[in-house]
Amino acid sequence: MQIIATLLSFCFFLLAFQQKSDPYSHTSLLNYYQTATKSEETAARFMALMDKYQGKDPLKLGYKAVSHALMAKHVWSPYAKLKYLRQSSEIFEEAVALDKLDPEVRFLRFSIEHYIPRYLNMSSHLEDDKRVFMAAILKHPRSGISAETVKIMRDFLLRKDLLSAQEQQQVANLSL
Repeated sequence: MQIIATLLSFCFFLLAFQQKSDPYSHTSLLNYYQTATKSEETAARFMALMDKYQGKDPLKLGYKAVSHALMAKHVWSPYAKLKYLRQSSEIFEEAVALDKLDPEVRFLRFSIEHYIPRYLNMSSHLEDDKRVFMAAILKHPRSGISAETVKIMRDFLLRKDLLSAQEQQQVANLSL
């Protein structure tokens, strides 16, 4: 009986360890999203990791798109910047096609398109994306989005002055 209990404990330990080391876990992807903007090395590691991802999960594809867009920030060549942004846009299109109402994917695309110069005509989804993710975060916690993700969204929106006065008040009053 002790052997079975020990084996079960060992299996649970391995399962827990495996889950924590998942490079595509939501926590890992959020961490990259927040740190890759500040470091070219981190952005390159993030993109290398995400380029290995071949699945069809819309959220992971959203982070894959982000990884390409963040590389555009760190390269100096205008051609390379445009190449990364186009790759990002194509991946975002795939992610949104898989789940048109995923608020986090929509927020990720919004946060990238917000920084793209308007003259490049690559920021056409801002209003639609904002509508989708705002509807979800204002329903938090019933929206299913983690509190950590909603906090990141809230902080981004309030810091960048992207909301009307009414929206600012609603977002600032979110209970997290």
